[in-house]
Amino acid sequence: MPLQFNPIKLFAGSGSRELAEKIAKAYGKELGDLTLSRFSDGEFQPIYNESVRGCDVFLIQSTCQPNDNIIELLLMTDAAKRASAHYITAVVPYFGMARQDRKDKPRVAIGAKLMANLIMAAGAHRIMTMDLHAAQIQGFFDIPVDHLDAAIIFVPYIKSLGLKNLTIASPDIGGSYRARTFAKYFNAEIVICDKRRKRANEIESMSIIGDVTGQDIVLIDDICDTAGTLSKAAALIMENGANSVRAVCTHAVLSGKAYETIEKSALAELIVTDTIPLKQQCSKIKVLSTAELFAKAITNVNEHSSISQLFKVD
Repeated sequence: MPLQFNPIKLFAGSGSRELAEKIAKAYGKELGDLTLSRFSDGEFQPIYNESVRGCDVFLIQSTCQPNDNIIELLLMTDAAKRASAHYITAVVPYFGMARQDRKDKPRVAIGAKLMANLIMAAGAHRIMTMDLHAAQIQGFFDIPVDHLDAAIIFVPYIKSLGLKNLTIASPDIGGSYRARTFAKYFNAEIVICDKRRKRANEIESMSIIGDVTGQDIVLIDDICDTAGTLSKAAALIMENGANSVRAVCTHAVLSGKAYETIEKSALAELIVTDTIPLKQQCSKIKVLSTAELFAKAITNVNEHSSISQLFKVD
């Protein structure tokens, strides 16, 4: 029996409108017509202004600034389910709450698991995301997860820089696996910045494991929040004799004084993706688009074909 291809419709949440427009353009389709109606007390209600009955619906919404954006995604999903959509895929380029992936201290929530439960309860049949803070979060879902890797975007850019003495660095012990995986694309050595925290977003001390003398260092991380870790790591690396230091971070959360911190830091540049829209411009931030990668993944999902080819880095 031949495969059935249902009509496909793409819709954008307010947290990812610009990226969704790029994805739709790369896919070759206009975004669907959706209105977000707001009440005076801040309550909101998404309304589909076109039929989604029998359609494969892709809802594009990063859950940065999670309080509103997560609820909006859940309501969009529930509305599509109640409007008889055939198959609902939540396209969440940045999956918020992912840093709460375990009980690392007594009496805390596992926020990532709760978010997974909510998305499934709302009616999503599939989730598509990129560079989860911890890959095992995929196991929090009882539905298929397409976990895209931003390395396919970052590696060609790093290669284009022609860095002669490239060394990959992790800004902390926890990111060493990520850095080691990235280093394999260049057959490069890695170094690790060992940091000790007083509390969240506040570093007590940092030291370098490995030699950075005369090297062009590229720090690898999944999230840049306050930029405090990257700024301190960059300064320490340059103090230890590196030629240059730059950073690659998939998700530009950039809260608080992050933009000012980056501008004043020893970083030559911070390379990020557009999974989260920038709040302001910064001369040191280079943005690479994920739109074509997500468009290809949407195509493959809709056509019931493998997405493994999207992980091949040239």
